[in-house]
Amino acid sequence: MESAIPKHLQCPRSRQPRKSAEYDPPYPAWTARLPEKLTQITMACLGVQCPKGKESAALVRVGALVHQLALKDPAAFHDIAHYTDEAGFPTWMVMAYWPSVEAFQRWQAQPDVANWWNAPARASEGLGHFREVFTPHVTHFETLFSNDRFEGAAHMAAARSDEIREHGYWGGMRDRLPSSQTNAMGSPANAHISELPSPAKGRIKLMGHDNIALIRSGQEWSETTSKEREQYLKDIEPTLRVGMEFLRDKGQSIGCYFNRFVQLVDLQGKPLEKSYGMSLWHTLEHMENWSESHITHVNIFGKFMQMVGALGGPNLKLRLYHEVSVLQASEQSYEYVNCHPHTGLLKTVPPAAKL
Repeated sequence: MESAIPKHLQCPRSRQPRKSAEYDPPYPAWTARLPEKLTQITMACLGVQCPKGKESAALVRVGALVHQLALKDPAAFHDIAHYTDEAGFPTWMVMAYWPSVEAFQRWQAQPDVANWWNAPARASEGLGHFREVFTPHVTHFETLFSNDRFEGAAHMAAARSDEIREHGYWGGMRDRLPSSQTNAMGSPANAHISELPSPAKGRIKLMGHDNIALIRSGQEWSETTSKEREQYLKDIEPTLRVGMEFLRDKGQSIGCYFNRFVQLVDLQGKPLEKSYGMSLWHTLEHMENWSESHITHVNIFGKFMQMVGALGGPNLKLRLYHEVSVLQASEQSYEYVNCHPHTGLLKTVPPAAKL
């Protein structure tokens, strides 16, 4: 058993964890060990949105985005997901990862990428596009896995940890963040979403505030069988969907800026037996409050624990993971091109600014 915080990021604590070093988790879990030389990562969410009836054109555009990711300074990893958003628009989302900010900046600056993204046609061709970029420092980033199969940023990992101590209790997410040793990561004064000047019609650029929290939390059920598969599909997944739709539709009332519940797909659009929720929160505390006390998440957690009790935690084939970042304002950028006004952070922008 070891700490989720890697040794090279451990320091004398001024803030104590929720559990002591003697705590014994109820089931095993692991974290990804990123290379020590890696200090800051980039996660870029590349979205394609379309009205119903233009799905084929949108999927072709997704293929073009994936092709771009393989150009000079390619993404270290990417996956593709699909969902229908709160306004009923079919949307595809390519989530791509780089091991540094500089590599991503070089990638997006090359002509084949920059000229396409900045072309006036993006605002008039009938598709919506968005680019949401997050560049957390590893001190403000953590991962958790129920198994040995990595997802997301963990594909850049050097190794998997031994079993870790900081999980299986409320507050474990915060305790896994190296920054939590000394930093409360609370809400800054006058925290709000800012609109940035954009010279092009149909484009809106936004910037977040300090200590925004981002989570990607996923599940894979491709290897489940018999009772476990039935319990996931008929009991857990519907309960999970209720929670995800609450955050999507009413999350702003509890500090969730947006939430997307997506299913992974292949390049032809065929669904895979993987899904994840991606949500952006005012602070980590707002996310914690929902997970600890809101009925929608309490129900999700309760259903999962029923499965663990009935089928035995170590024997489960359901694979779970998440990655969490706490971001400063300078570590976020959001650009929306020809998107409807409820897309992502656009819902926080006053209506007059969207015209």
